[in-house]
Amino acid sequence: MTNVEENNLIPVYSRSEIPTDMSEAQEAEFWSTHGFTEELAAENAGDPELAAFAALLPKRPRKSNPVSLRLSVDLERRLRHLAELKGTTYQTLLKEFVLERVYEEEKRLKTI
Repeated sequence: MTNVEENNLIPVYSRSEIPTDMSEAQEAEFWSTHGFTEELAAENAGDPELAAFAALLPKRPRKSNPVSLRLSVDLERRLRHLAELKGTTYQTLLKEFVLERVYEEEKRLKTI
């Protein structure tokens, strides 16, 4: 997974996508929502200007962690069916279920 994907940034595929004549504030705003693709970084590895831009980009903390979870075939099928009825993905539905259940446990144990 690339830095662009990890941080949900808009990928910049070529130098032509980088606006010119930006103020420092506009530049900061642009780079807070955009990031280089690995291909662009590799193509321009020797370009000091692009390297300087990349060095200035803030390292954004990860907002979520990937988790591996084994589900029975039947449970996965049921989750997928429910998710389809709700118009979402089964992973999103599963996260919602876990979040709701954690909240209920925290209330029950009076930790919140």
